Amino acid sequence: MQQTHFFFAVKIPKEIKLLIKEKCDKLKQILPFSTWVHHEDLHITLAFLGNAPSEKLSNAIDNVNLALIGSNGFHLEMNKLGIFGKEDAPRIFWLDTKESTALEAVRNKVFTACTEAGFQLETRQFKPHITLARKWKGDQRFHKELLDVWMDLQSEPLLFNINEVVLYQTHLDKAPKYEPKTIYLLE
Repeated sequence: MQQTHFFFAVKIPKEIKLLIKEKCDKLKQILPFSTWVHHEDLHITLAFLGNAPSEKLSNAIDNVNLALIGSNGFHLEMNKLGIFGKEDAPRIFWLDTKESTALEAVRNKVFTACTEAGFQLETRQFKPHITLARKWKGDQRFHKELLDVWMDLQSEPLLFNINEVVLYQTHLDKAPKYEPKTIYLLE
């Protein structure tokens, strides 16, 4: 049986996923990454649980539900492209958001709810981003100046409303590979 993972994430609205897909179709011609994320899988991870035992997962679902009661939806604006990994051969290529105290607050509620359910979560500082692609495969070394291409693709600010947090389950053998399991509506 294939191992599955779970994670809580901010759901990106469908129309924004389609706009990002259009931009990624152009980026693919310029930036050779091995794998591009299916547009329906675009999200902002709040807490990665990994392979979650059912009792702990059930506790996390309940805790997040309680933690998000009274949380309001909010606006986000896409900011710029970035990378994780080696500067000359990045592992992850992403799009980040402008700073948002509302996003930070929702992330903190979800993160705390999951740790209280017994999950050991990533302790690095939260860097909200939408993963677009993985594994640089260019013949040339990657150069940070390539990230400036976003400005050429961006005719107007990419603003959108966030009103859902979702628990996703990963299916590595499918595309799209993230299945929504529980949806939390923000007021």
